[in-house]
Amino acid sequence: MSDIPITDLSEPRETARKNWWGALSQKWNSFLRDREEQVFLLLTLLIGALVGMIVVAFILLTERFGARLYPAGGAAWRRLLVPVAGSAVMGYLLYRFFPDARGSGIPQTKAALYARGGRISLSTVIGKFFCTSTTLACGIPLGREGPAVQVGAGIASVLGRKLGLRPERVKALVPVGAAAAIAAAFNTPLAAVLFALEEVVGDLHAPVLGSVVLASATSWAMLRLLLGNDPLFQVPQYQLVHPGEFGIYALLGVAGGFVSVAFVKLLLWMRARFLQFPKKTAWYQPVAGGLTVGVMGWFVPQLLGVGYAHVGAALNGGMALRLMILLLVLKLFAVAISYASGNAGGIFGPSLFLGAMLGGIVGNVAHGLLPNYAGTPGAYALVGMGTAFAGIVRAPMTSVVMIFEITRDYAVIVPLMISNLVSFFISARFQKQPIYEVLAQQDGIHLPSAETLQQLEQRQVAQAMREATEVLRAEMTVQEALEKLKSSELRALPVCDERGVIGIVRLQDLKREANDDFAGKRLREIVGESDDFPHVHADHPLYAALDRMGASQLHLLPVVNRANVHHLEGVVTLQDVLALYGVGPKDDK
Repeated sequence: MSDIPITDLSEPRETARKNWWGALSQKWNSFLRDREEQVFLLLTLLIGALVGMIVVAFILLTERFGARLYPAGGAAWRRLLVPVAGSAVMGYLLYRFFPDARGSGIPQTKAALYARGGRISLSTVIGKFFCTSTTLACGIPLGREGPAVQVGAGIASVLGRKLGLRPERVKALVPVGAAAAIAAAFNTPLAAVLFALEEVVGDLHAPVLGSVVLASATSWAMLRLLLGNDPLFQVPQYQLVHPGEFGIYALLGVAGGFVSVAFVKLLLWMRARFLQFPKKTAWYQPVAGGLTVGVMGWFVPQLLGVGYAHVGAALNGGMALRLMILLLVLKLFAVAISYASGNAGGIFGPSLFLGAMLGGIVGNVAHGLLPNYAGTPGAYALVGMGTAFAGIVRAPMTSVVMIFEITRDYAVIVPLMISNLVSFFISARFQKQPIYEVLAQQDGIHLPSAETLQQLEQRQVAQAMREATEVLRAEMTVQEALEKLKSSELRALPVCDERGVIGIVRLQDLKREANDDFAGKRLREIVGESDDFPHVHADHPLYAALDRMGASQLHLLPVVNRANVHHLEGVVTLQDVLALYGVGPKDDK
C-alpha cells in the first residue's frame, strides 16, 4: 500500500492567526499614533474606576478578616499567634514569589517612575495586594494607603504597556494611578492630587496635572458609589476658644516634629540592621515584627491593626490620657520594627495614629492646665494627625488639605498650618533626608533630590552621553590595561567586573603604577571595592557632570543607573559636554 501524504492543516491556521494578529496590531498602532491623546484620556478614566474598585476591595478585605481573626474581646492567644503566623506566611510569600512587593510602596513607586521607566510588573501588583491584605488582616500595625499607591500605579503601568503606549506616556500614568489610590483610600480627592504631585512627581506644576485630577475624581466617585460618602473619621465641629490657643498649637508642632524625627530615625536604624543579615534569612525576618506586635497586643489589644477606630475615639474625646500615652509609645516601636523587619505595609496610617495620640495628649494637658484658653482634646488630636504626617512623610501641603477634607471644616486650617509648619521645620532640621528617599537608598535606588527635580528642564547628561564601547576588565593587569588605553583616543576608561562598572582609571595613573614596578597589579586592586566611585546619572544636569569631572580630575565619567550604581548605561566626556553647548568639536566616536 502506497504512502498517502497527509496535509497538516494546523500550520496554515497558525499562519493565518499570526497574520490576523499582526494586521490588528498594525491597525491599533496606527490608531494610537493618530489618537494618542484621546486614548490616554480614556485610559485615565479607566484607571480611576478600576483602582477605586480595587482599593474598596482592599479596605473591606482587611477590615472583615481582621474582625474575624482577632475579634474585640476575643481570646488573648489570638492576639499573640495571629500576628506571628501572618507575618511568617507573608514573609515567605514575599521572599519566594513577590520580592518587589516588600515595604510601603511609595519608594517603590518613585523608583518605578525615575529608575525603571515607569515599569511595575503585574506580579508585583498581585503580590502587593494579597501580601499587604494578609499583613493588615493579621493585626500588623502598618497602613494600607502606601501599598494602595503601588497597586494603583502598577495597574496604570500594566495597562499602559499592554496598550502599547510610548515609554514617556507609561511613566506619566504612574502618578495617575497613585492619585486614584489615595483618593479612594482616604476619601480625599484633593489631597490625592496634591500628594501625587508633591511627593511622587515632586512638581506641583507637572504637565500630568489634568490626568491626575481626572483619575482622582473618578476613583473617589467609585468609592462613593460603593461605600457611600461618609468621611474617614467622624469629627465634631472645630472651634477656636481663644487666640492664645495658637501658641499651644505651635507647641504641638514642636512635639510633633521631635516625635516624627524619633520615629523616622528609629525605623531607618532598625531597617539598616535587618538589611545586614544574610539574604537567606529575609523570609522569616518579618516574624520579628509579628512577634513584637503579638506580645504587645497580648497586654494592649488596641495596638493591633491600623487602629482607625481608636483614632476616631481620640478625635471625639473618648480615650483616656494614660491609654493615649501608652499607645503612642508602643505604636511607635511596633510600627518601626514591623516595617523594618520586612512586613508589607505603609506608614501613612501609622503616622495619622501617632499624630492623633500625641495631639490628644497635648490637648488633655493643655485643657487641664488652661481650661479657659484651650479647646477640647479632640481638636488637638485632629491637628496632631496632620502634624505627624507633615513631619514623617514631609508632604505639608498634602497634610493640610487632607485634614481639611477629612473634617470638611475650614476653621481648622489656620491652627493646622501653624502646627504643620513647625513640625516640618524641626523634622527637616534634624533628619535631613526624607524618609522615602532614605528607604530607597537602603535598597540601592538613588532617587533624584528635590533640587534635581527642579532642574529637569535643563540640559541633562542623557543628551551628551555616548555608548560605552570601550571598557577595562577588573582582572586585567596594569600593563595590559596600559597597552589598551594607549591605543584608545580616550584617556580614561571604566573598569568593569561581573557586577558591572566598579570604577574608572586614567592613563596617567596606569603609567605611574607601571613605572613603580606594579605592572602586574590587577585593576581591581587600584579602583577598590567601594561604590563611591566618580559617576553621574542620565538625568543629572550637565553642570553636575562638569563639577564631578573637576572634583575627580577626569575628562570622562561613567553614566550609571539610579537603581543599580554598577549598571553602566554609557559614558560622558568633557568634549561631548562642550560640543552640546557648541563650544568644541564633538568626537565622532
